[in-house]
Amino acid sequence: MKDKIKALEDKIQLAYKGGGEKRIATQHAKKKLTARERVNYLLDEGSFEEIGLLVTHRTTDFGMSNEVYYGDGVITGYGTIHSRLVYVFAQDFTVFGGALSETHAEKICKIMDMALKNGAPLIGLNDSGGARIQEGVRSLAGYADIFYRNVQVSGVIPQISAIMGPCAGGAVYSPAMTDFTMMVENTSYMFVTGPSVVKTVTNEEVTSEELGGASTHSTKSGVAHITSANDVECLNDIKKLLHYLPQNNQQKAPNIAYELGDELREELKNVIPDHPNKPYDMHLVIKGIIDEDSFYEIHKNFAENNIVGFARLGGKSIGIIANQPLFLAGVLDVNSSIKAARFTRFCDCFNIPLLVLVDVPGFLPGTDQEWHGIITHGAKLLYALSEATVPRVTVITRKAYGGAYDVMNSKHIGADMNFAWPSAEIAVMGAKGASEIIFKKEIAEAENPAAKLIEKESEYAEKFATPYLAAQRGFIDEVILPEETRRKLIKAFKMLENKEVVLPKRKHGNIPL
Repeated sequence: MKDKIKALEDKIQLAYKGGGEKRIATQHAKKKLTARERVNYLLDEGSFEEIGLLVTHRTTDFGMSNEVYYGDGVITGYGTIHSRLVYVFAQDFTVFGGALSETHAEKICKIMDMALKNGAPLIGLNDSGGARIQEGVRSLAGYADIFYRNVQVSGVIPQISAIMGPCAGGAVYSPAMTDFTMMVENTSYMFVTGPSVVKTVTNEEVTSEELGGASTHSTKSGVAHITSANDVECLNDIKKLLHYLPQNNQQKAPNIAYELGDELREELKNVIPDHPNKPYDMHLVIKGIIDEDSFYEIHKNFAENNIVGFARLGGKSIGIIANQPLFLAGVLDVNSSIKAARFTRFCDCFNIPLLVLVDVPGFLPGTDQEWHGIITHGAKLLYALSEATVPRVTVITRKAYGGAYDVMNSKHIGADMNFAWPSAEIAVMGAKGASEIIFKKEIAEAENPAAKLIEKESEYAEKFATPYLAAQRGFIDEVILPEETRRKLIKAFKMLENKEVVLPKRKHGNIPL
């Protein structure tokens, strides 16, 4: 027995020596990696310390092998990424299909407890066939133990889940409760019930990829926040994400050294089109504001009428929420509201300041939206931003109409600083629609109704569709030139960096779920 253990330990140490596993991962970038290759590639070279290497399964019933499998299908331990402590578990599909057993769950729970006590991020590399059926309720209890801890550590330490193989049944709920879920294209999938059950119950023919693949969850359901082409890219994405995050909710994200210079950005002058209904790419505005090449978009392919992601501004980590005029004119709908609300709550949990870029004509109308609960889902974003206590700054680039103006981090729901470009239109609705209602009788009685409508549109726009009336009331702190935006924002966030808010005493609020 001792000889077998020594041989196993020697083999592991040999793999670690000189970054051997890291080289293997690089050489096989387009292939699925083993669990140990994944851990070694993810963590700083030589930093991984394994916990529970000698743990073995306890059940031999129902044909389970009596052979000893050290680790019981999951590698657990700690190490560093960018020289910062993280805890990690990686399920090993080559051992009992990575199925979760009582001891498998105990190992994961142990490092979850350690991550909480030591205030460091938790990363799960999921690749499992699900519950180990031979263990019955003990396997189910193991899942519940993990779920409970997911909730207890939520908002205390960042939790990241990478789906790098199958993840089905009850197993999907742990990643769903973590902060970010990543998937690998063509090799990972998630679903509560698989294709065979779907076929039996609903008579639908569907493949695993169609039902719960990376593409499905990144574009349709929104379950996946980030998708990657292969295992190596997925692990690189985790490393990149951690650049923007603090270790825990008591710290702030690490800064990058930055020296202020000429922060004017002339390219922002010509972003807004001459015609108010012509679309433009809000990514151009983001690019003109943030530090060069620092934007890391989250939920890129889901609810594309809204953009969320992390960036750096003057070397400091910020979260960005922005309407995207290129898609559905940037309206708020069910999916974009949920997307932005979730991102807002994450940033607020972990002390990441929020920048909100506004060009929103309102909420998307229609029976589909109403029947799918736009009232409740739109309220989620309103609630999340109203509740957030981190520094919050808004820039209105063009349209800010109706209730969507209120929801998108307006002064009235607690935003700290609100700027507007001269092109901003702040009103209940667009000039044309408003004029058709307000001046309906006058237009109908005119000799030339079309000309009268144009005249009244211009009259309405001059009075209401500008930022200056809002600025006069103090709802906008300053009307700024586009090229000055970056400089103004750096100063605003610097001024707000020690912001503190005392909230009413309560157990927790009741967000409209």
